[in-house]
Amino acid sequence: MVKKILLISTGGTIASIQTKDGLRPGLTAEELLGYVPEVKAVCSVDILQLCNIDSTNMTPAVWTDIVSSLRREYDHYDGFVITHGTDTMAYTSAALSYMVQNSRKPIVITGSQRPINIDDTDARTNLRDSILYACDDYSEDVVLVFDGNVIAGTRAKKMMSRSSNAFYSVNFPVLAKIMDGRIIRYLPYQPYTKPVIFQEQMSDSICVMKLIPCSRPEMLGYLFENYDCIVIESFGVGGIPDRLMNEFYTEMKRWADKGKFIVIATQVVNEGSNMEIYQVGHKVKKDFRLIEAYDMTFEATVTKAMWLMARYPGSSHQFRSHFYETINHDVLCAEE
Repeated sequence: MVKKILLISTGGTIASIQTKDGLRPGLTAEELLGYVPEVKAVCSVDILQLCNIDSTNMTPAVWTDIVSSLRREYDHYDGFVITHGTDTMAYTSAALSYMVQNSRKPIVITGSQRPINIDDTDARTNLRDSILYACDDYSEDVVLVFDGNVIAGTRAKKMMSRSSNAFYSVNFPVLAKIMDGRIIRYLPYQPYTKPVIFQEQMSDSICVMKLIPCSRPEMLGYLFENYDCIVIESFGVGGIPDRLMNEFYTEMKRWADKGKFIVIATQVVNEGSNMEIYQVGHKVKKDFRLIEAYDMTFEATVTKAMWLMARYPGSSHQFRSHFYETINHDVLCAEE
């Protein structure tokens, strides 16, 4: 039986055209598909033009539109391919991993570093590979396909701003390679048995505080006052600088029982956090049972917090108890 694939286009470089002010998305989903006519030999592809934006302009509202479309069309197709700009693609692939779970059907996100309508583009290969992967019987869940790599949706990170090998799988192996039209898998196939679930809402009451050597303590009060979740990008394996410690304790005690959350992440891409190693992290973690990102990507950390806050508004117990549940390979070494 011929597989049916739905191509959902959101814009990005892959769909861009040159203007006097630089590249902007302008090609339609139908035009994108016209550059890979060979896929007609392996599947039937329908198209949905959801939007046509630079991924710098990606928002949770667009994620909701994507998930609503997936929910509406889920029973009508064997797989889904979403074209997207590369700048926020890792956020979207992580967000969709939480918003659509237990999907036995593949949801593939792809894009390119160069527009599909130029000669030396990487777009045609990425789009062709993505459709091929979406057609395979052993494909499932949310993945990002780029430069021949199949990456779990929660593990992708853009590491190159211009090169074709832009995305890496962080702290987790690639799921598969696609070479010359062949899919080479590295992990055993474990099909989902639970029904697919969709959640269309994400909380946006979240901010990031990236520590630098001159971070000011008064920032903490403002952030606690205005956001329900603060993700602190700490140094190394994680800790709070002495100059912030007094204010940190004051604000934590003030907001701890009011549904506010702190998640400690690290600015270092690989190997993750562990606040218990150094004195600057050990005591403060124990005193407030701080939530750590451990080996999660930053994008997965942020979007998982957004998903949990929307699912369990104001519940610190539910937030904490579900943060370390592994979803689409997102966390492996949590010690909670």
